[in-house]
Amino acid sequence: MKLRLALLLVLVFTCIQAQPRGQEHWVATWTTAEQLARLPAPPPPTTAAPAPVGARGFNHQTVRMIARTSIGGRRLRVILSNAFGSEPLAVGAAHIAIRAKESEIVGGSDRALSFNGKPGCTVGPGMVILSDPVDLNVAPVTDLAVSLYLPGETGPPTSHGTGLHTTYVKDGDVTGQAALADAVTTQSYYWLAGIDVVAPAGASLIVAFGDSITDGARSTPDTNHSWPALLAARLAAQKTTADIAVGNMGIGGNRVLRDVTGVSALARFDRDVLSQPGVKWVMVLEGINDIGHGAIAPAEMVTADELIAGYKQIIERAHTHGVKAIGCTLTPFEGASYSRENGEAVREAVNTWIRTSGAYDAVVDFEAATRDPNNPKRFRADLDPGDHLHPNDAGYQAMADAVDLSLFGGKRAASKPAKR
Repeated sequence: MKLRLALLLVLVFTCIQAQPRGQEHWVATWTTAEQLARLPAPPPPTTAAPAPVGARGFNHQTVRMIARTSIGGRRLRVILSNAFGSEPLAVGAAHIAIRAKESEIVGGSDRALSFNGKPGCTVGPGMVILSDPVDLNVAPVTDLAVSLYLPGETGPPTSHGTGLHTTYVKDGDVTGQAALADAVTTQSYYWLAGIDVVAPAGASLIVAFGDSITDGARSTPDTNHSWPALLAARLAAQKTTADIAVGNMGIGGNRVLRDVTGVSALARFDRDVLSQPGVKWVMVLEGINDIGHGAIAPAEMVTADELIAGYKQIIERAHTHGVKAIGCTLTPFEGASYSRENGEAVREAVNTWIRTSGAYDAVVDFEAATRDPNNPKRFRADLDPGDHLHPNDAGYQAMADAVDLSLFGGKRAASKPAKR
């Protein structure tokens, strides 16, 4: 009996030793936060205008969307989501390729996607479907083109409204065409939730979780000037951080505590953060919409304590799943349409808590990076596109530069004197 036990232990130990070390794994290289496409209010009959492209859905059309990777890889898969659809979505064909310019793809890079070995799939209401993996060598910070052929009437799509990359729509199945000449264009994503790559064992993901300031509102379209995209470029440029991906999960108008534009941060946290493959950090920059709208609508008023309670929920849920939470201070907003003194008091109290409470694993001080040194309640004039709420391209660069890469194993950047 003892001999049998000894032999069994040797066998188990041998099997453990035989397991490969340093296995590659899936990591999200690109993500977007989804919501139901919102139709505009019906205009008066005399001024009737067509709904925006894609708002009512598609029928017998190809949609080609452009997504920029953060980390590279040699094998990838695409994630489709019908999170907010009420009907099944039929996908007749899907392709992925490296984008050359506009709708044109790089010759030889086109790959037809399959789903369980078939060229198309049906994505039921609320479902997420992964494509079969395909081999394609993709460099970091590279534009990919994902083309979906939608053979039937889709109804209102699960989408991301502020894509900030041109999407091309053309009749018929043209998923494999090199370019989509005379296509109708928009700047939204439809049913495309993410792209994963096979990455080294040490590779991981930062999820940027927030509202329009994370989404990149008021940045120049088709230039990758949101702060998460600029952070991804910084990480890719350092050898010690080149395997760290960044996923942008910002939604314009989103709030921590209330469903308005997209469901609240608390309601979407599991789907948009915890479900992402390879996630190791979440950077939280959200709350200014709770404060601003609450300051002008008494029924929606929030206190600093209520927002802090929401942040604590996010932190605890992140920690429960082994994800580190990084708190980002709320940027200035004096002069914005919903700026009020009572709201400013809440913002300042929230920022003090973020900086001093120790609740977060680390803090990134976006307020300090963007405020006017002569009036800390306002954006610096050279970083303000004019709405006093969102940064311009230079402001987003200042935010990305404010992130200390040593948080992720990179080199600490030399401090820069504040501009006056």
